[in-house]
Amino acid sequence: MKLLELENLYVDFIQKDRKLQAVRGVSLGIDREGESLGIVGESGSGKSVTSLGMMQLIPQPPGRVLIDQLRYMGTDLTKLSKSQKRAFRGSRMSMIFQDPMTSLDPVFRIGSQMAEAIVLHRRISSRRALGCAQEILEKVEIPNAAETLRRYPHELSGGMRQRVMIAMALSCNPKILIADEPTTALDVTVQAQVLQLVKDLQRQIGMALVMITHDLAVIAETADRVIVMYGGRILEQGPVEKIFDAPAHPYTQALLKSIPDITRPRDKPLNAIEGASPNAADPPPGCPFHPRCPRAVDHCRTEFPPSTPVRTDHTAWCWRLEA
Repeated sequence: MKLLELENLYVDFIQKDRKLQAVRGVSLGIDREGESLGIVGESGSGKSVTSLGMMQLIPQPPGRVLIDQLRYMGTDLTKLSKSQKRAFRGSRMSMIFQDPMTSLDPVFRIGSQMAEAIVLHRRISSRRALGCAQEILEKVEIPNAAETLRRYPHELSGGMRQRVMIAMALSCNPKILIADEPTTALDVTVQAQVLQLVKDLQRQIGMALVMITHDLAVIAETADRVIVMYGGRILEQGPVEKIFDAPAHPYTQALLKSIPDITRPRDKPLNAIEGASPNAADPPPGCPFHPRCPRAVDHCRTEFPPSTPVRTDHTAWCWRLEA
């Protein structure tokens, strides 16, 4: 039995007289505790919306969510009541959001925000919850944890705020941690520290990790398996080493070629993917990558391809994999 199973997630957003098609038929699974799944793609590919759909955090309206199946260890999460869903979030599945400054409430101290979640899920006193919060801050290597509990979010650096968000996500010992671009707003040195911290904590706690990012280097560092998304769809998935060593889909190949190479001569231009990402309000028919794909033929423009096995545990959605 898989730890988490998601089948055919569709998410639309209604804005006045137009519909934005954010996610179109995404299916994925987490096999076991301790597994690391990476989701990579350009901005607007549907990565973050997929994670919010997994957490059932998309407000309806303006969102419209259709899901064939969302199961945690066999339990159908779509059938839970609102109170049961709130209890599930945090205690079984938790999330680190992109920007900690907008996720943390600016008018409450760090301690009160952390204690509130711990009291809700663990059913302990506020005093004990503050003690637990301090222990978790120490676990994520925040110096002077007791003093940090008394501070407001704006009094902390970006790296410290992100560590607080990690601590809050881990406060109830979840089995699955979703990290949505956890290092986007941080400088390179702090990024490396935060990623190493997440990996160390995952190893200590044994939780499954879903790492969502546009940075292929982060995926290479943290994930066992990777899903490549574009235009609200999954185009390729498989073990990280297979995707990086022998990418099958033209989009994945172009994505990997676009990584800057420090050995590149200065007069040689960077490899770029020509064209622009699809418009969610008017997505192209067929394969969403066909307007930018050098291999595209008429069939690519009319019908989305079925999944095609490339090698063991490696699948791609493309009409012209052999080209």
